[in-house]
Amino acid sequence: MNAYPLKLTTPLATHIFGGQRIREQLGKAGLPETRVAESWEISDVDGMIATVTNGELAGQTLRQLTERYPDEMVAPGWRGPFFPLLSKFIDGTGMLPVHLHANDALAQKLEQQPNGKSEAWHILWAAPDATCLLGVRDGVDNARLKAALLAQDYDAVMHRVPVKAGDTFYVPGGMLHSFGPDTLIYEIEQTSNIQQHAMPWRMEDGSRLSQQEWEKNIDALLEELRPALRCTPQPGLALEAAGLTRLFCCAGPYFALERWRFSEPQQFSFDSARIVSNLGEPLTVEANGVSVTLGRAESLLLPAALQEVRLRDAGELLIGYVPDLAREVVAPLRQAGYSEAAIARLGDIHGTMI
Repeated sequence: MNAYPLKLTTPLATHIFGGQRIREQLGKAGLPETRVAESWEISDVDGMIATVTNGELAGQTLRQLTERYPDEMVAPGWRGPFFPLLSKFIDGTGMLPVHLHANDALAQKLEQQPNGKSEAWHILWAAPDATCLLGVRDGVDNARLKAALLAQDYDAVMHRVPVKAGDTFYVPGGMLHSFGPDTLIYEIEQTSNIQQHAMPWRMEDGSRLSQQEWEKNIDALLEELRPALRCTPQPGLALEAAGLTRLFCCAGPYFALERWRFSEPQQFSFDSARIVSNLGEPLTVEANGVSVTLGRAESLLLPAALQEVRLRDAGELLIGYVPDLAREVVAPLRQAGYSEAAIARLGDIHGTMI
């Protein structure tokens, strides 16, 4: 495989909670003027699989490349059924469903899927009074929770947490959650589209469910619920270098996310795939003799085989990857003087939420 920075198609979801913020606020080009809830920036999910649009691999799907070149695409020695990371811009103009995603064990047991879905939300914009619903209150049993969900009285049984730009929420599989209205986020997660939600309507078009179907969905949700899970928003931990602020937003066994702000060109090395999403003005990414312009709210996939990339000019990027937690997250933060407790708050550093 001749590795180079890959531009991919971005499948769209038009769920009823969406609006036009990805186009109007983020400045993402090529979107319709109609409602867009989610732009799937890097996706290997069935039905939403991205295709390469640039260079000699144009026309190949991410699934095809991952199956054919797992070492070069993902990491040396990596094996799996699909590319392990999924990233999205999500427009929560409306309220997202109250829902959850199974963890690995329950996804395999109950949904015959190879893995579940832990995720993280990096808040790009939120209205001053924006909140999210996150986790089940102590002492709420399944009977009380089901009654509250059927009454749509979510605050009676869930924690409501303020949301502000710059915060990151690490949401493990099995945690009940929702965000919106008036929220715009970047989400990184395990590659999966499984979910169980508690709403009396379909999120695709808002059509009403029958009472029987609604209750069946809630019962399935309760089977996958892990009520002891907790999450608090984190501002991230910063490392400063020449012309670069590198903010660690979250980290766990499935993914890490960093936000880079740089005032001069940067060069960095890596040995596993990187997802790069641009939050600022267009900039140039150079690797293996190939230069690619990355526009506002556009993303690139940097295959592991590239090993080194140069970022031209100034910029602001989100960088996601499957980390070697000890080497790539804990060690540099510990060396910078951050405490073990502060590092642990980034997410699931010790794998206890899997």
